[in-house]
Amino acid sequence: MDEAEYTYNLLDKIDSPADLRKLSVEQLPEVCSEIRHRIIEVLAEHPGHLASSLGAVEITVALHYVFDTPEDRIVWDVGHQAYGHKILTGRRDAFSTNRQLGGLKPFPSPEESEYDSCVCGHASNSISIGLGMDVAARIQGQEERKVAVVIGDGAMSGGLAFEGLNNVSSTPNNMLIILNDNNMSIDRSVGGMKQYLLRLHTSKWYNRFRFRTARGLDRMGLLNEKRKNAILRLNNSLKSLITREQNIFEGLNIRYFGPADGHDVVRLVKMLQRIKDMSGPKLLHIHTLKGKGLEAAEKNAAVWHAPGMFDPKTGELINLERKEPEPPKFQEVFGETLLELAQKNDKIVGVTPAMPSGCSMTTMMVEMPNRVFDVGIAEGHAVTFSAGMAKDGLLPFCNIYSSFAQRAYDNIIHDVAIGGLHVIICLDRAGLVGEDGPTHHGAFDIAALRTVPNLIICSPMTEPELRNLMYTATLHAHPWVIRYPRGKGSTIDWRTEMQEIAIGTGRKLRSGSRLCVLSIGPLGVTVDNAIRNSGLNDVAHYDMRFVKPLDNSIMREVAEANYEKIITIEDGSLKGGFGSCVAEWLESHRCTTPLQCLGLPDNFVEHGPVKELYRITGLDEDSIKKLISI
Repeated sequence: MDEAEYTYNLLDKIDSPADLRKLSVEQLPEVCSEIRHRIIEVLAEHPGHLASSLGAVEITVALHYVFDTPEDRIVWDVGHQAYGHKILTGRRDAFSTNRQLGGLKPFPSPEESEYDSCVCGHASNSISIGLGMDVAARIQGQEERKVAVVIGDGAMSGGLAFEGLNNVSSTPNNMLIILNDNNMSIDRSVGGMKQYLLRLHTSKWYNRFRFRTARGLDRMGLLNEKRKNAILRLNNSLKSLITREQNIFEGLNIRYFGPADGHDVVRLVKMLQRIKDMSGPKLLHIHTLKGKGLEAAEKNAAVWHAPGMFDPKTGELINLERKEPEPPKFQEVFGETLLELAQKNDKIVGVTPAMPSGCSMTTMMVEMPNRVFDVGIAEGHAVTFSAGMAKDGLLPFCNIYSSFAQRAYDNIIHDVAIGGLHVIICLDRAGLVGEDGPTHHGAFDIAALRTVPNLIICSPMTEPELRNLMYTATLHAHPWVIRYPRGKGSTIDWRTEMQEIAIGTGRKLRSGSRLCVLSIGPLGVTVDNAIRNSGLNDVAHYDMRFVKPLDNSIMREVAEANYEKIITIEDGSLKGGFGSCVAEWLESHRCTTPLQCLGLPDNFVEHGPVKELYRITGLDEDSIKKLISI
């Protein structure tokens, strides 16, 4: 970036897309340049999802310039791409508060702006939502309303995207699908769709012929619904002869345009103006560069997906880590431990839905590339694929972020649990994850899964406990769920020799006579600190380790101890979670000791720093200290 003070000559005058549409087409490249500069300038100090939004600037400007938003609908998939959209839709001056507590939401949300047509924190839902909006407009007599969806960052690999395409092909609609093809998700895209898009090229002659033919037929009134499918089949056959590449989109009766340069905003505007009023479903395929405009991000888009703070002039990442030794991230411990286990057991394989670097499965991927499978944004497939390998003798570690595993719920039940298959499902990012907000908090996994028969569900309090639980899971042929949080743990010396833990056993950390605290997972460290720093010696504390099966020995001990109160604490949904599990046990054993359950409330927790969110929800050390001191 230029060291001189930057002047936003055009952007500072754009308070809404209506202002953008007052500009000439020739001014749009400058608007794009200013938006890109603003994104880099703000995210250098206020970290967020950088590279995806940099790559989507031109298509963002073109869409708002051509379409009558917010009356026309733009659906973003995923929200990582939408920072330029936020800046253009009345949130320019507030953009520096993005992802901060009380500031702009991390992803588009109708609660925040009428220009945000839907919530889009997870991938692959845009085509289905867009089709629903288009059908709703038709049924309610709003045929003039246009719907455009922007699907990118590898989201086309998700199963829901294909389900949507299948329905788009057979349901009357006029929606426009923008395929933002940047060959990336968070990590590099994988799978057959990626390879297909790389091969898909359309000759200039064919494009010119098709556009001119379509316009001519339309002017003569010959491009009606009855002839459209026949023309599309002719298009597909002609393209197959010219390019020797069958176009799967036109095979689904979706008119295909492209591929086009996604960074040529003037050409994008012309193409959108040409095709937006065409009847029937349409797909515009654009090529973009993730991280466009920042050299370091262009060269390493995976690192710069959400890089943290950086110097906008040099592109150097700013390391804010403390110099004294710190505990590793749970993700790092998982990656190192998985490699250790795989080196000793040639049946172990790793599976991840597009998150190899995020979950640290790259550690094993580097050493054993043939035993790690990145299946793309396809959580349900990841689980069922793992089930197939387990059925025929392999031992899969399937690592999925907790909030993303919600999309694999049926697969966990139907394909793993019913058959009792030895699949070890590791739920990364359990609990509150911070600035990504309610679409990413791992709040519901315990409540969702503890009712499923055959599952063993556990959560380590510390990094060595994660190692021990992973090792134990390899020894017992059951379906396993191991949940752990995002970020650093509490133990510097974590490379301990792995030991087996008896299934369904917790451990007593402190004795006490007045109160008893039962904790699950890393919040046990917070509880332990609160008890120690309060100076109280009459509070007992148990790390339960297992939600299912619950430690009956500990529960009997607690029930018979005549405590004034039993307190449970968890970083998951209070309703139906670990506390509910304890309450059910106490009731079934006729224990009358008062029970107080702490956990996440019955509402979606907003975004903000993790420590602050735990304070707000009453799960921080000070809140626990006050509770046990009463």
